[in-house]
Amino acid sequence: MKKHKFFYPILFTLLALGFSACDVDVIENPNGPTLESLQDGATLADLRLLAHGLESAMRIDMEFYFWTVSIVGREYYDLNGIDPRYTGELVGEQGAVLDNNGFLTTRSFAARYKAIRNAWVLINAVENSNASLTSEQANAFIGYAKTIQAYSLLMVANRQFENGIRTAEAVRDPDNLGAFTEGYSAALSAVAALLDEASGQLSSGGAAFLFNLSSGFDGLNTPAGFNQFNRALAARVNLYLGNKAGALSAANQSFMDMGGDLNMGAYYTFGTGGNDIRNPLFNVPNSDLYTVHPSWLADAEDGDTRVAAKTTPLDGDVVDLPVSLSGLSGDTQVTLYDSDTDPVPIIRNEELILISAEANIGSNNAAAVDAINVIRTAAGLPEYSGGMDDGALLDEVLRQRRYSLYGEGHRWLDLRRTNRTGEIPKDRPGDVVHTQFPRPVTEN
Repeated sequence: MKKHKFFYPILFTLLALGFSACDVDVIENPNGPTLESLQDGATLADLRLLAHGLESAMRIDMEFYFWTVSIVGREYYDLNGIDPRYTGELVGEQGAVLDNNGFLTTRSFAARYKAIRNAWVLINAVENSNASLTSEQANAFIGYAKTIQAYSLLMVANRQFENGIRTAEAVRDPDNLGAFTEGYSAALSAVAALLDEASGQLSSGGAAFLFNLSSGFDGLNTPAGFNQFNRALAARVNLYLGNKAGALSAANQSFMDMGGDLNMGAYYTFGTGGNDIRNPLFNVPNSDLYTVHPSWLADAEDGDTRVAAKTTPLDGDVVDLPVSLSGLSGDTQVTLYDSDTDPVPIIRNEELILISAEANIGSNNAAAVDAINVIRTAAGLPEYSGGMDDGALLDEVLRQRRYSLYGEGHRWLDLRRTNRTGEIPKDRPGDVVHTQFPRPVTEN
């Protein structure tokens, strides 16, 4: 098969990236490593360099994933007016389709597969290293790399939906790419299997990694701790698959804590150092005009503290209100982050508690309500007093996910997987709601 541009390693870019929040290992001759030397005869310093680079690779173009799924799901709009595709193509203006060769389609797709490919560079380097690794040490490296691959594949699958994905194994050899899976369920099953494989390796990975992770994995930075992150992702994937028992089992093996900090979890980290990058999802107050969809504000319960915590009314003395563009308007800014160095969540305890709530519906509705009440109480709301039937409880869980996980890439997926995309607002006549992104033209 033809070699594809999306699967070339971006190794040397990654070697230059760093984290202000993590300790840096001493690397011999940092300007000298080649792909060939790393793939055959890598030293321990080389492996550490690759492991650092892989975490860095996860951040590349991650904003295009969160922006696009949030806008398609009408959580917020981009009314900056920099590119008409944000208010036209993404929102399906007059039936507009998504361009299979445009950056809204290709940027996130390409970046995720670059991370997957760089994970293969690390795995191959470990398997052919001169570092005299023990089996536990090698398992820790490989379990870490495969967990990152699985997370990256999940992000691709969530946007591609029924188009399917090329699995990690299908892109191991960039000169001979494998076929796409048949649809979303097959893609999710492949991700779940890869997470399980990685979990087994992390479980046999010894007491400590031979490399440092950024502060985004504080508390999860050992093989056992990282396996809890792996199991958290597995809970998410099993929920998407409709495997409630699998979701509960994985959540119980993760860092989920009904009495713990809701923000505990795994994060992308950012910094202002010369070799770091800033949080691209931070919005400068009254300047970056990512505006909250009016329905999110209108549908919120009185007293819900999440509204003020995640959004801020725009200042009419600074910005002409309401902000209007192409027939869309808003007067409240998305303010999920206080600065351009704030971390961005990958998965948090709050999501895991809500996964537990949903997964218990139908088998233990009382446990589902207990989990719901953890979230409602934290948001300053009274305990749940609605119906105890499965349908009423699912409505409540989705309502809490809408406000707890706002802007974190879930709403569009939640409504799609529960066959509720008809609930996504259409603010202009002729607008359509996309259910998936097209496969990039270069993949066809």
